[in-house]
Amino acid sequence: MKKILAALVLTTALTLPGVALARPVTLTTTLKSYGGDGAYLAIYVTDAKGAYAGTMWMAGGKAKYYEHLADWYRATGGNAAEINGITGASVGAGRTLEITLDLADALFDAGYTLHVDAAVEDMRDSPNDVSVPLTSVNAGQAVQGRRYVASLAYAM
Repeated sequence: MKKILAALVLTTALTLPGVALARPVTLTTTLKSYGGDGAYLAIYVTDAKGAYAGTMWMAGGKAKYYEHLADWYRATGGNAAEINGITGASVGAGRTLEITLDLADALFDAGYTLHVDAAVEDMRDSPNDVSVPLTSVNAGQAVQGRRYVASLAYAM
C-alpha cells in the first residue's frame, strides 16, 4: 500500500501540480565524453527504505534496451506504464539532459532519493550511476556519477 501511495504522490505531482503542493524542479544530468553511442537513462525515486516510488524521466525510446537499466528495470519489472508520457531521446556522450518537472513538496527532506541508471550500447551498463537524497540542502549541488554521468544536480 505504501508503494502505491508513494507512486500516487509522485504521479500526482507530475500530472496535477495544481492539486498537490508542488514546485518546479529542474534536473540537469551531464554525461562524460565516454566515446560511445547515446546513453539510455532512467531517472527515478526511491523512498527512505529504498523501495521504488516512481519514475521521473526515461531517456531513450526503444523498450528492448530498458532491461539494461538494471536497478530501474528490477524495481518496475520493465513495466512500460511507468514511463508513459515521460520519455525522450537518448543522451549523447558529453551532452546535457535538462528537464523541469513539478515535484510534490512531500518528496523533499522526507528520505526520498533521486537515482539515475545508465546504459550505453556495446559498453558496460551502470545501474545507480548516481544518486542523491532529495533535500533542500542538496538543491543546486552537483553530484558526480560513477561511469557515464559526469554530474547530476537539481534546482528548485
